[in-house]
Amino acid sequence: MNKNKVLAQIFEKIGDALEFMGDNPFKISAYRKAARVLNDLVEDVEEVYKEKGLQGLMTIPGIGERIAKKIAEYLETGKMRKYEEVMSLVPQDLLELLDVPGLGPKTLKLAYDELGVKNLEDLKKVLEDGSLEKLPGMGAKKVENIKKGLELYTRMKDRIPIGLAIPIVEDIVGRLKELKEVELISPCGSFRRMKETVGDLDILVVGQDGFKIIKYFTELPGVTKVLAQGETKGSCIFEDRYQVDLRVVPRDSWGAALQYFTGSKAHNIKIRSIAKQKGLKVSEYGVFKGEKKITGASEDEVYKVLGLKWIPPELREDRGEIEAALNDALPNLVKEDQIRGDLHVHSRYSDGTADLEEIALKGIERGYEYIAICDHSRSVKYARGLEIDRLLKKLEEIEQVNQKYPRIRLLAGTEVDILQDGTLDYPDEILEKLDFVVAAIHIWKKDEDVTARILKAMDNPHVDVIAHPTGRLIGQREGYRL
Repeated sequence: MNKNKVLAQIFEKIGDALEFMGDNPFKISAYRKAARVLNDLVEDVEEVYKEKGLQGLMTIPGIGERIAKKIAEYLETGKMRKYEEVMSLVPQDLLELLDVPGLGPKTLKLAYDELGVKNLEDLKKVLEDGSLEKLPGMGAKKVENIKKGLELYTRMKDRIPIGLAIPIVEDIVGRLKELKEVELISPCGSFRRMKETVGDLDILVVGQDGFKIIKYFTELPGVTKVLAQGETKGSCIFEDRYQVDLRVVPRDSWGAALQYFTGSKAHNIKIRSIAKQKGLKVSEYGVFKGEKKITGASEDEVYKVLGLKWIPPELREDRGEIEAALNDALPNLVKEDQIRGDLHVHSRYSDGTADLEEIALKGIERGYEYIAICDHSRSVKYARGLEIDRLLKKLEEIEQVNQKYPRIRLLAGTEVDILQDGTLDYPDEILEKLDFVVAAIHIWKKDEDVTARILKAMDNPHVDVIAHPTGRLIGQREGYRL
């Protein structure tokens, strides 16, 4: 039930709002630093607080007493007074604009003061009529970037990256499990299908007292608005952003409801078509033949009565999974306990948050056989990329850790930058010393086609993998041309 990402987002929002209001730059920097630290933190900040209290939080590099107290307040209550105070000083529509990639608090403040931009419609108008471009320090290129950011934001604003959704859902499900009335519980919808981004978060429950379960749900820490509350359904906004819907269903409809609300829509349409061919009807209440309910208590039974093997939620997109299930040809999905290692990990040598020994111990805990330590190369200054002397020092330390912990092998690696001309950031005589080489593009020009750069890097015999090959950042940045 990791709160790191949630708290990072809260501190980032505070920093943005304070910058918009022209507050102290050092204060703004402190909140943004806290956001970066929490976003990259390996440990679960909630576990640190449970085990070591406020002093434990203050041992996290970059977290001082004031920030630690705010973290503790949120972990104890699900709220943060400072966040609520700052958010109340900036109009809600303006806060929304802070999420538009490429805009930024300073530009937004300028547009607000000079052009009266207060919401998305105002921003669209000043972009279209050219008035934003005429402001001091703007220009065609910057305005074009804001237009692209607005387009991306409009497309993604109701979607949540799965990495942000996971700790939210795990926390809510974990708290609901503590209620004795809850017998069965599971997320559903696009979250259960593990889509890269999800919309509203859906949770399904079987329990004894629907009213009590829904009431408990609406009073959970983090609820900022209750949209609906009844005996079988509750809907809340968490953290001023995430809509979570909770449904309470009868025990004998659990499987049918779980299948129905997991989706996808296209998958369910084909399921209903197969049922119709067999003279059956499938709904969230069960599988029926005429008025008689045949089954519905488990998903496995729902699929079985239709002549299908149970289909893993991750495959339910109507992309051939139903035909595969009919022919007993479904693929075996990779399970977490089958993962033997990780081939791209950053350490404190660059922008990671754990030292080599900590990484080795965490790998042993997970049952890994190997981990490749692939810190940034020297050109990536903003992420403390390694000059050659520091890279060689890291190789020596990797050897020492490997001798100390024979149960796991740390591989000497790098995430070497692919430079503008397609050459690599380290010479071949350095790359040949490494066990594993990841190559990546981090800087490119707008509308640049990077195909030639990547192909040239792939021609290097020392390169094993191309990292983040699309260059996109889900919900924040489009990829490069390739």
